[in-house]
Amino acid sequence: MSAGQIAAIVAAAAFVLLVLLLAIPLIKLGRTLDEATTAIRKAHEGSGPLLSGANTTITSVNTQLERLDGITAHARSVSGNVSALTSLFTATLGGPLVRAAALSYGVGKAVRRRRKTSKAADKANRKADKAAEKRRDKRRVGGRR
Repeated sequence: MSAGQIAAIVAAAAFVLLVLLLAIPLIKLGRTLDEATTAIRKAHEGSGPLLSGANTTITSVNTQLERLDGITAHARSVSGNVSALTSLFTATLGGPLVRAAALSYGVGKAVRRRRKTSKAADKANRKADKAAEKRRDKRRVGGRR
């Protein structure tokens, strides 16, 4: 055996060793790709019922939103009717009620004022009566002496 043949055998052995070292990660990569393919297939199979459920939910939500639109339309109608009724009530009874309230306020104020002047007059009369009584008492005391 010549030196060239030995070098070729060593080079061939090194190449076989290199192929074996590279084959292990390639085999593991192949298994990983197989698992990824399986996971994607299962996700695809499971997405059908999931999307179907989501579609059912969205349909139900749309139905509820349509009902809610009807309710808000009716509420808007009711609030318009209440507004019209309030305007009618104010126009019909508001003026007379305001006049009645003003009249009762004026009557109450007049009664309070009359009571106040009546009390003041009573007080003045009592004062005058006391003063007259004092004068009479002085005359009596003065007349006895």
